[in-house]
Amino acid sequence: MRAMVVRRYGPPEVLEMREVAEPALGASQVLLRVQAVGINFADLLQRMGLYPGTPRPPFIPGLEVAGIIDSLPSSFQPPASNLQKGQRVVAFTSFNAYAERVVVSAKQLFPIPDSMPFEDAAAIPVNYLTAYHSLFHMGNLQSGDRVLIHGAAGGVGIAAVQLARARGLVIFGTAGPSKQDLLRRAGVHHPIDYTREDFVEVVRRVAPEGIEMVMDPVGGKSFEKSSHCLGTTGRLVVYGFSAAAGPKGKRSLWRGLKALWQTPRFHPLRLMHRNVAVIGVHLGRMKGKEALLASQLEEIFRMYAARQVQPVIGKTFPLAEAAAAHRYIHARQNVGKVVLTVG
Repeated sequence: MRAMVVRRYGPPEVLEMREVAEPALGASQVLLRVQAVGINFADLLQRMGLYPGTPRPPFIPGLEVAGIIDSLPSSFQPPASNLQKGQRVVAFTSFNAYAERVVVSAKQLFPIPDSMPFEDAAAIPVNYLTAYHSLFHMGNLQSGDRVLIHGAAGGVGIAAVQLARARGLVIFGTAGPSKQDLLRRAGVHHPIDYTREDFVEVVRRVAPEGIEMVMDPVGGKSFEKSSHCLGTTGRLVVYGFSAAAGPKGKRSLWRGLKALWQTPRFHPLRLMHRNVAVIGVHLGRMKGKEALLASQLEEIFRMYAARQVQPVIGKTFPLAEAAAAHRYIHARQNVGKVVLTVG
């Protein structure tokens, strides 16, 4: 089968199409014929060797796919017992997504509605579950609460905006100057151009007492500034560290160390005094919580059917053009999700 392989850590050009052996099917695993791959910023960090747990090159990157079940275990064990060959599904992968075939644990696989295009399906799991889990499970936000969403025109950002709008939240959102109209159309009540405005000043001007949540995937000094937006009972959700990656996708030890040095240390007594929380969200560390993720994904699919949420596919690329897709994201050109199509 064909797969895009990271031959060494580095810029997008290290991605190379290769013929590789088809993955072997293990117990309680399912073989999928991949139709679409959702690209996440984590994939870019994997390629640069900056993502925790990334294997040594050569390896196949990627964390989520949509496809068709091609083969099942010879003896079904729950939760694989309700699956069947030919079924349309989405799945989380432990790397290995940029390929024509992928083997996944049955626990990491979720059926999708027949009416859902594979591109939409591939755009949902990581982005919408990250946003939903942050806003409503860990954050417990209620109608009327206020949330600042950084990167509101990106994949997780748009998912968070749509979910927040559907639940009646007041939304602040940051993006570059070319994406301000998109934020308004998406339902952001207070769009912020981060190149011209200080987001803390904008938030505090509208809400002098502070707001209930900030979702921050940037890291470094951004975490500290985001915490200044919080009021009593506020929550800072951290779910990424894009400050460590440069705009051209080159691996830079200096840039990563600088971002780490700028990351604040939140002392527990200070958090107690302010009555605020710092929450980390990492879907890759949800082992044993598959039932929780399944229930959240079921609710997201219900909202999709009700047209309360709709993935925004900024651009699709063929699998063989994965390097171009990565360059597109590094250049901050994407609005919404970037998806690879397979076959």
